[in-house]
Amino acid sequence: MQRKTILLTAIVGLTSLVVRSQTGSFDKNRVQDHFQEQQYEEAITYLQPIVAADSTDQQTLRLLGYALYMSDNVRDAKQCYQRMFSNDTANITANHYLATIYYNRDPDVAIEYYTRLITLQPQTANYYRSLGELLSRKKLKDTALLFLHEAYRLSPRDPRNLVSLAEVLIDTKDYRQADSLLETGLGRDSLNISFLRTRIRSAYEEKDYISVIVPGERLLRLAEINMGPLIKLTLAYYNLQHYEESIRVCEYMFAAGLETEAVYYYATKSYAKLKDYGKSNEYLEQCLGKAISKTAEMYYFTYGENYEATKQYKKAVAAYDTAYYLFKSPLALYNCGRICEVELKNPTLARQYYTRYLQTAQPVEADEKKAYAYVKERWGRKTGAKK
Repeated sequence: MQRKTILLTAIVGLTSLVVRSQTGSFDKNRVQDHFQEQQYEEAITYLQPIVAADSTDQQTLRLLGYALYMSDNVRDAKQCYQRMFSNDTANITANHYLATIYYNRDPDVAIEYYTRLITLQPQTANYYRSLGELLSRKKLKDTALLFLHEAYRLSPRDPRNLVSLAEVLIDTKDYRQADSLLETGLGRDSLNISFLRTRIRSAYEEKDYISVIVPGERLLRLAEINMGPLIKLTLAYYNLQHYEESIRVCEYMFAAGLETEAVYYYATKSYAKLKDYGKSNEYLEQCLGKAISKTAEMYYFTYGENYEATKQYKKAVAAYDTAYYLFKSPLALYNCGRICEVELKNPTLARQYYTRYLQTAQPVEADEKKAYAYVKERWGRKTGAKK
C-alpha cells in the first residue's frame, strides 16, 4: 500500500511537471521569430493557451498584449494590459500601452496613466508631451504648457516636443515665444514639414502675412499637399495684394487634387481683383457645384458684384435675387433695389424690392443701418411700409 501511494504521488507530480512544461513555459525565440516576420496571428495562437494556463505571468501577458495590439485587436490587447496592471500597478509596459490605447478613446483615463508614468519614469519626455497634449485638448492650456515645457527641456531636439509646445503657445497667442522656438527648429532643419506648417499657422494668426511666404514656398517645393497651410499661403498672398501668386497656389492645389470649394472661391476672388471677371465667374461655377448651403450665398453675392463691375446689371439683379430666394438674406433685396434704382432707372421694380427689404431687414452693422435708413426715408412713405 505504501509503495502504491508513493508511485501515485510520483505520477501526479510528473504529470504536473509535464502540464507546466506544455503551458506555463514557452519558446521565447519562437515568439521573437514571429514578431520579426510580423506573424502576429501565429504568435497569438501560440501564446493564448500559455496565458490561459497562467494569467499572472507578466512576460507572456506582455508578449500576447503586444501581438494583439500589432494585429489591431485593441480590445483584447487592452484586457491583457489591464490584467498586467492589476498584477502590478507599477508595470511600465502596462501603463504605457493603456495610456496609448485610451489616448483618443478616453482622455481622462489616459491622463491617469500618463500621470503615473511620469511618477515612475520622471525623465521620459514623451510622457510629459502626451500629458500636455491631452490637457490642451481639455482646454487646460496653462497646465498643459507646464508639461510641454518640461518635455522640451528634457528632449529639446525631438521635433514632436517643439511642435506640441509651439502649438499651445499659439493657442494662447504667445506668438513671440512660439516663433522663437520654431525658428530654432528651422535653424536645425529648414525643411522639417511640421516646423514649416506650425510657423505658417503662427504667422497667419498673427496677421504677419509676409512671414507666411518663406515657409509656405518651402512647402510647395517639398510637394506638400496639406490643405490647411496651403490655404493660409493663398490668403497671405491675397491679403498682400499679390493676386497672381494667390492664384498660382490655388492652381497648385488643383493639380494636387485639392479641388474643394474653398480653393475655387479664393481663386475666384483673386481673379476678380485682377478684373478678370470671366475667369472669376468660371471658378464661381465650380464653387457652386461643390457648395453647401452655408457658403453658396457668398458665391451668388460675388456673382452679383462681378456683374455689377462689368455693368451687366440685369444679370447682377438675377444673381442677388437668386441669393435671396435660396437664403432669405434681406441684403440681397437691398442690392436688387439699389441696382434697379440707380443703374437700371426702373423705380417700379426698385420699389418692389425695397418694399420686401423693409419688411424683412434687421440691420446690425453700421453700413446696413445706413442703407436701411436711406430706404426707409426715401421709399418708406411711397411703399406704405411700416415705420
